[in-house]
Amino acid sequence: MAFEHTTKAFDDDLQELTRLVAEMGGLAERQIVESLDALIRRDTALGARVVAADAEIDRLQRMIEERAVLTIARRQPMAVDLRAIVGAMRVAADLERIGDLAKNMGKRVVALDSDFHPMKLIRGLEHMTDLVQSQVKAVLDAYAARDLPAAMAVWKGDEEVDAICTSLFRELLTYMMEDPRNIGFCIHLMFCAKNIERIGDHATNIAETVFYMIEGQQMLDKRPKGDTTGFASAAPGN
Repeated sequence: MAFEHTTKAFDDDLQELTRLVAEMGGLAERQIVESLDALIRRDTALGARVVAADAEIDRLQRMIEERAVLTIARRQPMAVDLRAIVGAMRVAADLERIGDLAKNMGKRVVALDSDFHPMKLIRGLEHMTDLVQSQVKAVLDAYAARDLPAAMAVWKGDEEVDAICTSLFRELLTYMMEDPRNIGFCIHLMFCAKNIERIGDHATNIAETVFYMIEGQQMLDKRPKGDTTGFASAAPGN
């Protein structure tokens, strides 16, 4: 009976960790969508809400870390159970960074307020964001279901995000060379695009965590990366 009680308590701990990660993931997904929406509509109020929402994601990460450490101390799990706890902490860390990157985009809404509205460029950023947001959702579903093939599909898809980012950077550079008045606007879009590309990298990190949880080892394969421009590789995310 004591063993059954301990096992149930441990299962409850794991379920609570999974629930907290799912809640954190839902908030991060919403931040991605709303940060882009704020940029498209030049909605400074929505941009401010995206920035403010990051505090809740940070709070959830702290809760996950605290509960994970407490569970390890109490239950002393081994093998697959320990990997599940470590995996939850890793995913939470990536989601926290995703929240930070979406917040960075929210901060740029005011800076993008200008008379110049190149919707073609905004659409390029929108397409890239839609792809990355779908990858984040897919990899979180794969994490919850322990679905390795689905996680690996996201891992392999990172190259497509890189290719879109490179194409968008080249287009933005063309606009800047054609008319110096476009430089300020395009630079802000470049930083936003880099933030989205980095969100894709964190989705790939989560896929690698799913691999670790299921296979019990780190991935040895080299991560697929598309060609990137010098600015895309060097630009800071904030």
